[in-house]
Amino acid sequence: MKKVVVFGNAGGGKSTLSKRLSEMTGLPLYVLDKIQYPSGDTKVSEEEYQHIHEKILATDRWIIDGFGCMETLWLRLKEADSLIFVDLPLYVHFWWVTKRLIVGYFKPPEGWSQKSPILKSSLRSYRVLWLCHKYLIPKYREYIQQVQSSKSVYHIRSTEQIAQFFEFIGNKTNFTDRAST
Repeated sequence: MKKVVVFGNAGGGKSTLSKRLSEMTGLPLYVLDKIQYPSGDTKVSEEEYQHIHEKILATDRWIIDGFGCMETLWLRLKEADSLIFVDLPLYVHFWWVTKRLIVGYFKPPEGWSQKSPILKSSLRSYRVLWLCHKYLIPKYREYIQQVQSSKSVYHIRSTEQIAQFFEFIGNKTNFTDRAST
């Protein structure tokens, strides 16, 4: 696990999962929303974003969290050795976007810029939820079926499996730490 992509629909806890995984493994974390919107609401040019994305992919250790854009999505899925597909039931995604919206009025979501437009971002997430569920999630499911023999694939389908994933990674990390001493 050296090149990891965390992907799935909006509001699935990908950023929280990515941050914790980075802390557990020591892999550097790159959050695509922060790269695309460094000041919260102002987007960098498409050329600048793609250049930064290429530089990240050229390194030998990373966790990449987020969607970015369609042009870079399939590049990083191909380059990764480990795929974490957060594929929770649609109602969970809707609830977590709503929860993020409500809590975000009092405190910006973890990892978000202070200037992030919580309402605008949440409305965008609501619009994306159904479209992603209908069009992109089936492609993700098909893709992970095709590559599961050549990559480590973690298909997380429930909130319980998130905890199980961390337990597995913790055990694996502890074993690796003990084996190297």
